[in-house]
Order: sequence, then structure tokens, then C-alpha cells
Amino acid sequence: MKRRLVVLGSAASEPYAGMAWMHMQFVEGFRRLGHDVYYFETNSSWPYDPERGSYVADSDYALPYLHRLLESFGLSGAWAYRRSYSDKQWFGMSQAAAVELLASADAVFNISGSTLTAEEDLRVGRLVYVGTDPVGHEARYVAGEPRVHAHLSQHSDFVTYGENLGTPASPLPALPGLCARMRQPVLLDLWESGAPCRQEFTTVCNWQQDGEIEFEGEKYFWSKHLEFLKFIDLPTRSGERIELAASRVGEDDRRLLESNGWLLTDPQPLTIDPWPYRDYIRASRGEFTVAKDQNVRLRSGWFSERSACYLAAGRPVVTQDTGFGTVLPTGEGLFAFNSMDEILTAFEAINSDYQKHSRAAREIAGQYFRAETVLGKLLEDLGL
Repeated sequence: MKRRLVVLGSAASEPYAGMAWMHMQFVEGFRRLGHDVYYFETNSSWPYDPERGSYVADSDYALPYLHRLLESFGLSGAWAYRRSYSDKQWFGMSQAAAVELLASADAVFNISGSTLTAEEDLRVGRLVYVGTDPVGHEARYVAGEPRVHAHLSQHSDFVTYGENLGTPASPLPALPGLCARMRQPVLLDLWESGAPCRQEFTTVCNWQQDGEIEFEGEKYFWSKHLEFLKFIDLPTRSGERIELAASRVGEDDRRLLESNGWLLTDPQPLTIDPWPYRDYIRASRGEFTVAKDQNVRLRSGWFSERSACYLAAGRPVVTQDTGFGTVLPTGEGLFAFNSMDEILTAFEAINSDYQKHSRAAREIAGQYFRAETVLGKLLEDLGL
């Protein structure tokens, strides 16, 4: 049955390529299943403007960017943008049509739970929380934070990428009302690629970020640099060329990385548009990356959408273990590590038969991340 679905997100408020792919693969994936799909952005946070390098109280960058993004995915006809952070003006769809659709759609998917619908006095029918970056809201819910409880109470259903939450594999409970565990939807045809043209293993990331959570008296950290530093001598130990397209790297850390053989490149040209980002991934030999401490130690089972895209391009992935081996196959094409020795073993295996591991990576993407399969199951789990 054809459904009317709204994807509610922050692709223009946070105009980075990874965010673009996360949202558009939902929208286009639902559309490929035959549904009427709309992209809405009604975020109350000031949008980021990469040209001015700051958060701004206008839509001078956000609106043209959103136009280009939707058009590049062939999705230019069904969208709405509300300048919730200032004058509340609607763009794209008319205010009357947008308000009616939010209230009457079969489901409105609040990606990352980033839109505060009640705070913005938006009446939504069936609002589905999609936890793309789990652990934070779960830990704060357990701690009884009133703002988190109030925000989550606006949702009818809860979905998470943290596939171990609420199971014996992780100590952290799932959010009440969890009705589906899912993984990242990937449009396989848009990532298909031939042989890599570079020898580097790469990743795209923020190096250092503030933020921590507390659960059962222990602190868990957000910033990835803490995990990278545990393996700081990896390039010299492995002999591999490993490149980080990393932002927020201070001068001291830059010197430390380069002295240990890491290659660094400016992420800005790769991250302001989804297509150079895709080209960077497809050109790479594979991905090496770490995960956030909070996902590693709490064994959430979370898996990176970016890593899923590397797999879809046929690029082997070596990534830090968050417990995702409970739902994803590892050892060919995808390697989970907890130690330096496991990383070195993974690189040795990939280099011994790159073609085999490239095929395995693509097969994992096809079996576990294909957008039409993942989103079809999600709708089934929601009874839609």
C-alpha cells in the first residue's frame, strides 16, 4: 500500500556531505519502495554556514544548499523548510500544505530526534524517533533528565541503530517504546565502483569534539581522537598509508599524527557537497577508522553509515568494535578490532587477497544495508 511519509531532518542546518547522504538515502529509499515521500526541515537551531564558518540566524546558505541537494538526488518537488530559528516562514511547500501533511502523514521520521516538534508548536501525527547516533539519549533518559523525557514523549515509536541496546550484549537499556532495530539504508547503485585509484586507506571524521555522558556513575566520551590516540603508531607498525580527512585537528595533534606516519588532508572540499565525498570514498583502497568511546565500551552495536558506504563501494572496512558482530559478518570485507594486533591481522588479510575482500565488502552491503530492504523491513516493523 502506498504511504505518505515525511523525513524530518537537519541536512541544510548541518550542511555536510555525510549528513546529506544520511537523509537522502532515507528519502530516496522510501521513494523507490513506491511511497509518496517528502523531506521537511523545521529545525529550531541556527544553521551552519561553511562559507562564513559559523552558525548564523539566516537561511542565505541553507536554502540554496537544500535546493541543490534535493535536485541532485532528483527530489526537488516535495519539500518544505521552515525558518524556525527566526521568523517561522515556510519555503518550498506552502505553510498550509506542510502543516496538514505533518498532521496527517502515515509516519513522520524524526532523524536523530533532532527536531523539537513540541517546542516549535508543530502538530505531528505519528512521529517516529530514528536514533542514528545512539547512547546519548538513552543514557540521559535513564538519568531522568526532564528535557530529554519531555522531548522523547512527543514520539509514538522508537527506532535505533544501536542494535545491541536493550539486549544482553549491552548494559544500556533501550528507550521505552522501542519497536525496531535497524541499520543504515544505502542506495547501492549510487556507490557502485570499479577498482580503487588510490592506495590509501582513508576516513572522514571530526578529530576532537566536546561531549560526554554518564551512565551508572561512569563517564563515556564522544570525541574520536581519544580512540585514535590508542593506535597512534599504526602507520609505522603496519606500513600502510592511512589518510584522515579530519577537521578540528589542533597543531600539536597534527604534529603528533604526522610524526607517526598519518596522512592528513583538508576535509572541507570533500564535505560541503555529497558527490566529491562519494568520489573520495570510491577512490580509496578501504577505510580504517575508530568509533566513539561511548559506543565501544557500552557495546551498542552501532555501525557507521559512512562505513556502510565504503562497503557498498566494494572497499574493505577495518573499524573499531562496538559489538556489531552480533548482527554483521566479520572477517572478510569487514573487520572489527579491539587491539593493535587485530588491526595488523586485518590489513594482512586484505592485502593477501584484495579482490576477495572487495567482493565480500560489496556483498555485505547488498545483504545488510540495501536501502529498499532495510526500509521495507522498517515499515513492516512499524505496521505500515
